[in-house]
Amino acid sequence: MKQRRTLKPLPRPMTRAAAEAIAVKLQTALAMHQQGQLDLAETLYREILQSQPLHFDALQLLATIAAQQGNSPMAVELFERALMVKPDYAPALSNRGTALLELQRPEEALESFDRALKIKPDYALALHGRGNTLRELQRYEEALESYGRALEIKPDYAEVHWNESLCRLLLGDFDLGWRKYEWRWKHGPSLSAVRSFAQPLWLGEVPLAGKTILLHAEHGFGDTLQFCRYAQLVAARGARVVLEVPPALKSLCQTLAGVDTLLDYTEGLPPFDFQTPLMSLPLAFGTRLDSIPADVPYLHSDPQKVAAWHALLGPRNKPRVGLVWGGSPAHGNDRNRSLPLALLADLIGDAGEFICLQKEFRKEDELFVRQHSNIRVFSERLRDFADTAALIETLDLVITVDTSVAHLAGALGKPVWVLLPFAPDFRWLLEREDSPWYPTARLFRQSQFGQWAPVLAEVRKALAARFNDGSA
Repeated sequence: MKQRRTLKPLPRPMTRAAAEAIAVKLQTALAMHQQGQLDLAETLYREILQSQPLHFDALQLLATIAAQQGNSPMAVELFERALMVKPDYAPALSNRGTALLELQRPEEALESFDRALKIKPDYALALHGRGNTLRELQRYEEALESYGRALEIKPDYAEVHWNESLCRLLLGDFDLGWRKYEWRWKHGPSLSAVRSFAQPLWLGEVPLAGKTILLHAEHGFGDTLQFCRYAQLVAARGARVVLEVPPALKSLCQTLAGVDTLLDYTEGLPPFDFQTPLMSLPLAFGTRLDSIPADVPYLHSDPQKVAAWHALLGPRNKPRVGLVWGGSPAHGNDRNRSLPLALLADLIGDAGEFICLQKEFRKEDELFVRQHSNIRVFSERLRDFADTAALIETLDLVITVDTSVAHLAGALGKPVWVLLPFAPDFRWLLEREDSPWYPTARLFRQSQFGQWAPVLAEVRKALAARFNDGSA
């Protein structure tokens, strides 16, 4: 007997009143979203989706919130659901590309940006995202072309100028790169760091003899460690130099030549005539690849602290190697530059004594540390960079990902091996094993996006060669 098919009832059309209620709720959610009340806006978007699962605006705005909160997997999922409703909506395609790039899926991100630009060729935001993606893929000339197109459409697009500067500096184009780098003060992430001074910015044009100049740190510890070297050059112009640094660097920077007054952020400033952010000093001095001031060491360890570390570490019967495998999770590129400690298992053998130079590390690494007795951890004793510098002074070698410790070891003139992602930070340049900024550094680079295993295999061979020949 043939079974009768049961037909599903068709969904009832939404009443006018229900549609108007959703429209009001959407406007309320959007207002909260724009005011930064993300949790309240998210609740309302989800309420809309309960009654209308394919509501396009609610889907793509909820995806935007997920992206703002750093939840890139959720953002991609929601943007893709929205694009099932409106496949040709360029902003959703562009935003999906940005989220995919955050997830280290640059090929898919590029495809998403290209789809957006096919729909809207003059979409500056998508051209910017495309340029960033091409930079991650080491397609630098194409990235510059994409940035250029974005600036033709929107000449004052500060973030594009800034990202173009990073690309040019990475390629060694210091002339235009340092000039473009000044756009950092006009784009979102740096706006909170802008300092308001009555005193004029000094970029090298005005004589400094007899004047007092404030040099102030602006970004991370690594930036300060790298560019504080210029204090001596400023002093050589006849200026009295006031240097302001983060508190964690103050004790160490007391060893820096050329500084008359050293302050941290918590202290009041004395009178001064000019001011310059540290990372504008390469522009002020017209720094090129062949004129990088690279006399090391320009920072020095405290002999008493070094002696204390020697006493604590005890007799040396193996080469001592410092390790840093992860940077701050808050760093914008941490997903690319850091690696799980477990990947270093093959490096951490009995041939050496390994010293953790990280003040903090992730919970997933704690078990690994407990299981490897030849990793010694002194995190509670690393109160500031002067403590870390003194510990580094007792070591034969430092192996680190791209963090402040790489700059610290380089500034101290200690042997340091730096593990770099496929698309490195601008200061490490391209296709070279050395660094013109740090003569004692050796660079180990990913040859494929996200692949650390070949890098660590190369490091393992280099370690065997270094210590088997007695170079420790």
